[in-house]
Amino acid sequence: MIDFRVYNESDAPEAARPMLEAAKKRMGFVTTLNGVMAESPELLAGYNALAEQFGKSSLPGPAKHVVWITASVENGCEYCVAAHSTLALRARVPADVVEALRTGKPLPDAALEAARRLTQVMVAQRGWVDDAEIEAFLAAGYTRRHVLDIVLGVGMKTLSNYTNHIAHTPLDPAWQGQEWTRDQPQV
Repeated sequence: MIDFRVYNESDAPEAARPMLEAAKKRMGFVTTLNGVMAESPELLAGYNALAEQFGKSSLPGPAKHVVWITASVENGCEYCVAAHSTLALRARVPADVVEALRTGKPLPDAALEAARRLTQVMVAQRGWVDDAEIEAFLAAGYTRRHVLDIVLGVGMKTLSNYTNHIAHTPLDPAWQGQEWTRDQPQV
C-alpha cells in the first residue's frame, strides 16, 4: 500500500496551508481528507471550490445531504459515508433517513427519494442517465437546474471518494460513531 501523508496547517506544502487554516477555523479541526488532499494544493482548492458552490446550489439542504451520502455509498467510500452521515444528523436530517441512505433503501419522502434515485443512477451509470429517470426526478418537483446541481455534488464527491480510496484516509474522531463499511448489505 502506498503511504499518503496527512498534513496539517503547519507542515503542508506552502500553497495548501491557508486552505487548511481556513478549514480549521470553519470546522474546528483539519479533516484527514483535507490533510491528504494538501499534497496537491490544486486538488484541495478544486475540492473546496466545488464544496462551496454545491453549498450555494439551488438544492434544498436535506437533498444536498442525500446527494453526498448516496454518491459516497454508491462509490463505496467508507470515510465520506461516515463524515456525511455525521453532518446530516447534525443538520437534523432524520436518523431513519440517514440509515436508509447508508443501506441504499428507498426514502419515505418522495422528493428526497427522487434525489436519492437520480444520484444513485447518475453515479452507477457514470452520468448516462436515461430520460425516464430525469423525468421522474422533475415530476417530484425538481427543476433542470437541480439535475445539474446533482452533477456538481457528484463531482465533488468523486474527488473526495477517489482520494480516500487511493490514500486509505484514516477516519477522523469526529466521524466515529457513524462508521460504515462498503460490504454492508445494500438493497
